[in-house]
Amino acid sequence: MWGIWRRNPRLPVSSCWFSSSRVPTCSRYNNGVNAPPAVTAPAQDSSEQRGFTLRQRILLWFISSAGYLAIRLICPTLRYSISWEEPPSPPDAVFEKPVIYSFWHRSVFPAAWMWRKLGIAVMVSRSFDGEYIARIIEKFGFVAVRGSSSRGGSEALREMKGELEKGAAVAFTIDGPRGPKYVAKPGPVLLARASGLPMAAFYVALSDAWVLRTWDELMIPKPFSKALVRVSSKVYVPAQADETQIRDFHGLLQQALERVTGFAEENVARVGTEDFPFRKA
Repeated sequence: MWGIWRRNPRLPVSSCWFSSSRVPTCSRYNNGVNAPPAVTAPAQDSSEQRGFTLRQRILLWFISSAGYLAIRLICPTLRYSISWEEPPSPPDAVFEKPVIYSFWHRSVFPAAWMWRKLGIAVMVSRSFDGEYIARIIEKFGFVAVRGSSSRGGSEALREMKGELEKGAAVAFTIDGPRGPKYVAKPGPVLLARASGLPMAAFYVALSDAWVLRTWDELMIPKPFSKALVRVSSKVYVPAQADETQIRDFHGLLQQALERVTGFAEENVARVGTEDFPFRKA
């Protein structure tokens, strides 16, 4: 609608209102015709709504397309195995629901393929990095919930709670959007308290990968690599938990993430053995 107003500068300001995003919306044209029809504003591109420049929007298209293609080509060649700290239900599950999962940002690539097309809701940041990750995982059937500890966190947590109430699983890239690497944010603990549902952590280790020089040391698996998924035991947070207890549970989440990371990295070379049989992804 902003483009309509610019093309008709004589349109009275009084016939427009400004939303909180400062995008003008006009209820109708003021052209002297009685009972004129309402005008519907054309939909904006989601990246434009989030304030990305033209250059960034081009980069988002390129990166998300290249990322999708890379996952689609490389990940079918990976040899996965899943290891659980406690037996899942059902025994052959690749994930449990409704559960609140947390994982490190660097594992996004192999995780996107392992749990594709299962409708898992993933919180991603409203940053540039978060946007291209959101676009990639949406192509694989995930629900991208945009928000972070710094931008839109409360709204995103409410949306994540709604997904849990539908019976879905949700996940947090827990050290995002910009780190520090391997430092968990408290969002899953707050969501576990609000929902009454358990939280757990997982990590995907790779036997052979390209590691990017990014803040998270993002891993891109090399073709035919082994991938070991390690999932922690579940933890419940009481609805009455106070701030001190929240800090304690936050510490337990950090410990679980470190525990599954260490286990997976130490044992990924053993994928394909009796202890870590291959699992079709």
